[in-house]
Amino acid sequence: MSSKGQIVIPASMRRDLDEGAQLVIIRDGGRFILKPLDDLEPALEDDLRFAERTEKAYLEFEKGEFTREKDVDFLHKLKSW
Repeated sequence: MSSKGQIVIPASMRRDLDEGAQLVIIRDGGRFILKPLDDLEPALEDDLRFAERTEKAYLEFEKGEFTREKDVDFLHKLKSW
């Protein structure tokens, strides 16, 4: 890993990937698994999208850019992002 956090994926391992392909990094204990985003099972992809929306909402909360809502309304809003 470089000082900028970059990693090199050997050409032989990325031969089947298109340029610009999005990869998901999954940490499993001491190892990291790279998977093309397109190859994810629908349930895992839904979980990742939900996590992205949750992170966005948390960042807005930290900045003070939020309003109080009922928990059910908030969850419906997260689903619609």
